[in-house]
Order: sequence, then C-alpha cells, then structure tokens
Amino acid sequence: MTLGTILLILLVLLLLGAFPAWPHSRAWGYGPSGLVGVLLVIIIVLLLTGRL
Repeated sequence: MTLGTILLILLVLLLLGAFPAWPHSRAWGYGPSGLVGVLLVIIIVLLLTGRL
C-alpha cells in the first residue's frame, strides 16, 4: 500500500473516532470531526490529482 492510502485510512478512522455520537466525545461538538473531515477532503483531492 502506498503512503497516501495508509494516510486516507488513518483519516477515516480519526473521523469516525471524533464523531460526537459516543458518550466520551458528545461534549466536544462538531469541531474535531469537522477538522478531520476537511483534512480527509484535502487528502482525497490530492490523491485524485496525483500529487500525493
């Protein structure tokens, strides 16, 4: 697997972990999941353009 694929999988797991549905992260709001979501979109665009 390439570095981009590993990074993409890691960001997806971080997005699921930061989603405010579980009791430990309910008070965080949508900040962490929004930040990880933006990073995920940036990585996907870089992968599709071939720059990563």
